[in-house]
Amino acid sequence: MAQYLGNLTLLVRDYDEALAYYVGVLGFTLLEDTDRGLGKRWVRVSPGGAAHPALLLAQAATPEQQAQVGNQAGGRVFLFLHTDDFAGDYARYKALGVQFLEEPRHESYGSVVVFADCYGNKWDLLG
Repeated sequence: MAQYLGNLTLLVRDYDEALAYYVGVLGFTLLEDTDRGLGKRWVRVSPGGAAHPALLLAQAATPEQQAQVGNQAGGRVFLFLHTDDFAGDYARYKALGVQFLEEPRHESYGSVVVFADCYGNKWDLLG
């Protein structure tokens, strides 16, 4: 029996705000947006359109969840976005207003730059 990560939950303030950023700015593919009733939706996005793993955008529903929006990793880099066009994606994201927290650097494992998403979660863009 094979195992794989299906979805990774990312707490967001608002579904549509999150979609505007992840799909509209970062260029992720909207895989699913299903109304679950009572204001809840099942919203999945993924870079490159891959079905797995995907980000499950979950609107924070309690004060405890709302306090974690943008801080799911306690200030550490939370997610790692790999690309085969580092320079192109960096330039495109920068032109679209993505908040980079440093200048790109070259490490033994490749090119990397840290950016913050619309909520403040830190991401590595890796090439």
